[in-house]
Amino acid sequence: MEIYSVYILKCRDKTYYTGITSNLWDRIEQHKSGRYKNSYTYSRRPIELVYYCEFTEPDIAIEFEKKIKNWPQVKKEALISGKYQKLPNLAKKRFK
Repeated sequence: MEIYSVYILKCRDKTYYTGITSNLWDRIEQHKSGRYKNSYTYSRRPIELVYYCEFTEPDIAIEFEKKIKNWPQVKKEALISGKYQKLPNLAKKRFK
């Protein structure tokens, strides 16, 4: 059974990068070494792994990654620090 990891990296500029992979530790090493020069994290190194969770269903992992990518920074920080009870109240508000 393949495991899919959704992960969050904290970058040098204090921004967060969210990704998905089937080989977490190899992917982290790629980010750290700057293997992909056009990637978001390349110019923001060093990076730090601050959160990850594992899934056995790729569709669920992809859905969760997309959801996190749309979250504001404060909501990502609540997830990272394990303050799950705060997540519903930190939803991004959209006013017309």
